[in-house]
Amino acid sequence: MKTISVLAPESRTIDLDTSLDIDGIYENTIHEYFMRLNNGEFMETAQLFAEQGCLNPPFEKSIVGKEAIARYLEKEAKGMNFCPERGEILTKVGVADPLEHSDRTQYHIQGKVKTNFFTVNVSWSIELNAIKEIMAVDVKLLASIDELLSFRS
Repeated sequence: MKTISVLAPESRTIDLDTSLDIDGIYENTIHEYFMRLNNGEFMETAQLFAEQGCLNPPFEKSIVGKEAIARYLEKEAKGMNFCPERGEILTKVGVADPLEHSDRTQYHIQGKVKTNFFTVNVSWSIELNAIKEIMAVDVKLLASIDELLSFRS
C-alpha cells in the first residue's frame, strides 16, 4: 500500500492510502483525483479544480466550475472504477521545451474505466496550473465504433 500526503482545503496535510500506481506520474494532484473519484468523493474531486476549471467528458459539452463538476460526477460517475495505468508529462503549456518556465503543465494518462457492464480503454489529458489546481481534464474513449455500439442496451 502506498501513502501520499496531500494538502487539504483547510491548509492541513492529510495522508491518503492508495493502491494506485500510475507508471510515469508522480504528481500528487493527479493521484488524488483518481483516488477521490474511485472513492465516490465527487465534491472533494471537484475541489481539486481551479475555480473556472473544466471537465470535458466524451460526447458531451464542457462542464465548467467546481459545483457543476461535482453535480456531473455525482450523476455520471457513480459505480465506475477509474484505473489509470501509465502516463507522461506532455509539455509545459505555452512553451515548446518542457523544461522552460510555464505556469501550466499537461499530463497524458492511459488506462481503463470499469463498470458492472463493460470495461473501456480511456485516455485522460490533465492540465494543472502553477498551484497544482486542475485547469482541465479531457477524457477520450479509446474504442472503435463497433466497441462503442456494443455498449448500447
